[in-house]
Amino acid sequence: MAAENRNSVAADPGTPGATGGSETPRGLETPRTQRSGRGGYGDPPRHALRKPPNDNAYLAADDLVFAYTPGAPVLQGLTMALARGRLACVLGPNGSGKTTLLRILVGLLVPAEGRVRLAGTPLEQYPRGALARRVAYVPQETLAAVGFTALETVLMGRSPHTGALGFESTGDWHAAREALRRTDTERFAQRSLEDLSGGERQRVIIARALAQEPDVILLDEPTSFLDIKHQHGIYGLLRRLVTEEGKTVVAVSHDLGLAAAYADDLVLVDEGRVAAAGTPQEVIRPEVLSPVYETPVEVRTDEATGRPYVLPRPPA
Repeated sequence: MAAENRNSVAADPGTPGATGGSETPRGLETPRTQRSGRGGYGDPPRHALRKPPNDNAYLAADDLVFAYTPGAPVLQGLTMALARGRLACVLGPNGSGKTTLLRILVGLLVPAEGRVRLAGTPLEQYPRGALARRVAYVPQETLAAVGFTALETVLMGRSPHTGALGFESTGDWHAAREALRRTDTERFAQRSLEDLSGGERQRVIIARALAQEPDVILLDEPTSFLDIKHQHGIYGLLRRLVTEEGKTVVAVSHDLGLAAAYADDLVLVDEGRVAAAGTPQEVIRPEVLSPVYETPVEVRTDEATGRPYVLPRPPA
């Protein structure tokens, strides 16, 4: 597993149209120019952003621009860099571009400008099978596959490894059952996926991603349908995948508390750009969060873990 790296998450290294030597990070300039008069909570501090180059990143997004309809960009020059063997959470308000970013990182969407690099290689240069063996994706919502049991659904995650004929080996069945065990879904193995609750189904889909045995796991709000026990269970599992197996995990989350408690790195996205990036202690700060979420917050430190947590503060 890669060693701890204080430059593991990078905000955009330059302003629009500037070279890498610019002194003003784009992530900082954007909220300042666009948020005048929007809440009055001040600008994100300069120290919350980082400017190392993306050249050595394991998973990097370079100046991504994307729009679903002309003239309405969702991503506007977004740049970030993630080191290998880290758990990163992507945060931001609704509509800030988080899910779009994740879908571009996995190759489901193609940016109008910019590129994604995995282990230094542009994503488009990977054959589909090779990319599927390295990157797994857990969407926010998954339609139940009619007629398939939970075990059969998880076994689908082995398809990148089964060869042209698609016959599962003993090892494939073992990987699928182990993934069910790790997500506490063994008891659903023979139940139809359509008969499970939203939270149960979500854990089965996460198990399918684990069965894929990828290097990188991308998850879109993986705990949105889960109770508090399974929320911490899933993030605890993601944490172990990083620390024990060296996986690189990127999770989109609206839960600032879970993200601050488990992530190595946070990326705060706002209006299609990176507003701040760094450790939880650097990003979970009132002067960083309040301008982006347009609401006052209070940040305290958990004495047991030393990690920050957020309390909403009603407007005066």
